[in-house]
Amino acid sequence: MFSRAALLTAQRPLTVAATRSAAAAAAPGGAIERRQRPEHPGKVRLGFVPEEWFQFFYNKTGVTGPYTFGVGLITYLCSKEIYVMEHEYYSGLSLGIMAVIAVKKLGPVIAKWADGEIDKIESEWKEGREAELKVLSDAIEAEKKEQWRADGALLLMDAKKENIALQLEAAFRERAMNVYSEVKRRLDYQVECRHVERRLSQKHMVNWITTNVLASISPQQEKETLNKCIADLSALALRVKAA
Repeated sequence: MFSRAALLTAQRPLTVAATRSAAAAAAPGGAIERRQRPEHPGKVRLGFVPEEWFQFFYNKTGVTGPYTFGVGLITYLCSKEIYVMEHEYYSGLSLGIMAVIAVKKLGPVIAKWADGEIDKIESEWKEGREAELKVLSDAIEAEKKEQWRADGALLLMDAKKENIALQLEAAFRERAMNVYSEVKRRLDYQVECRHVERRLSQKHMVNWITTNVLASISPQQEKETLNKCIADLSALALRVKAA
């Protein structure tokens, strides 16, 4: 008797919902208005029923559909004695109530403690990650500095090559100047030798001519020449006085 009354009570909202749906369909436009609930994926209701199930029933039967289906299903299982309410049922009910109370009372404390532990672990991981990133960034900066030093080494090598080229050029010019000086000194020596030989030849020739000329002049010719020179000088003196 109790089960029949419960079944009738559960079926009454279904009849009312069906009547309202038919009236809405017969209205102008024939559109059935249902309340749209926002979808929240990942959330649950009543502690274990997924939100997607309620959204499915909302779209099929309206807002009261899930609750009517749940009450009707429980009434059917109990009335047909498919689910027998023996002492284990009451034990399970007691355990369920205790579990709910434990969740309500101890859940926030445990959740806060677990969140604190999670935050602590996350902060440690974050610190390790930041430390690793800092080490890697320092390694990158060091590598860039080494590359810059390598570029400086290349510039230094180019400068050394240029310095060596300048040293070679200076050595070449110095040796060329030494060659020029030696050649000029030897050429000057040859020129001086030729000048000395020419002077010696001229001196020898002058001495030879003078000796031969003096040897060819007799004492009488020398005396006559001397008298003639004296006479010429006397005549020249007279001309100077007369002028």
